[in-house]
Amino acid sequence: MNTYAFLQAVHDKRPLVHHITNWVTIFDCAQVVKSFGASPVMAHAPEEVADMTSLGSALVLNIGTLTTEVVDSMKLAAAAANRKGIPIVLDVCGAGATAFRDRKCAEILDAAKIDVIKGNSSEIARIAGQAVETKGVDAGQVAADLREIAVSLSTKRACTVVITGAEDIIAGQGKVFLVRNGHPMMANLVGTGCMAASVIGTFVGATPNQIPEAAAAGLACYEIAAEQAVKKSDGPGSFRMQLFDCISRLDEKQIRAMQQVTAV
Repeated sequence: MNTYAFLQAVHDKRPLVHHITNWVTIFDCAQVVKSFGASPVMAHAPEEVADMTSLGSALVLNIGTLTTEVVDSMKLAAAAANRKGIPIVLDVCGAGATAFRDRKCAEILDAAKIDVIKGNSSEIARIAGQAVETKGVDAGQVAADLREIAVSLSTKRACTVVITGAEDIIAGQGKVFLVRNGHPMMANLVGTGCMAASVIGTFVGATPNQIPEAAAAGLACYEIAAEQAVKKSDGPGSFRMQLFDCISRLDEKQIRAMQQVTAV
């Protein structure tokens, strides 16, 4: 897969990515989109979410700091995205931690066509109906085969499923990709998972006709930048700063040399 071609599409098309997202990480989600050369917008008010979504190239929904009112706005935005035919990424942040989160995820999934469901291993397993628990927003133990869970949920929901971790699994449209880029430092920085959803939204917004490939390419580019950033960092704080800088400096030579994307 030509990962760099997907990054070039982001640079060329500069997609507008509308977010209704986690209040804890909202700045970093905006900045990661901007660092890739695209445009972020964060609008939660029900009075404008449909109008804002209609301007965008992709919609990213993240339930990290959900309330009933925010989920209602997500449904309005998702309906507008479906009408326009732009991809929707749903980050099921914290699914499996509380019954309320599980219920609201189900409501969103039933209310609209979601193109990408993204989460860590236990979040996705919970959405797939497994009896697992998530530790707040950190992954819990999952005994079942993650690739099988991703493929099964992808088939059931007719979407692309992304399970992030040391090995990212992307399943959709009858295809499975594995991304093995990244660094353990990412787990020490709040917001790397939320940013991953924003990155996926950016790449699928630029290439909506190749969603599984675009999601895999976006994660690879993001995680290659993380590998570069950690070499210049002393800890999570400096890593965060370097991550944005390294994303903005990604080039074709780096990506071709470092990408670890496999189709299986």
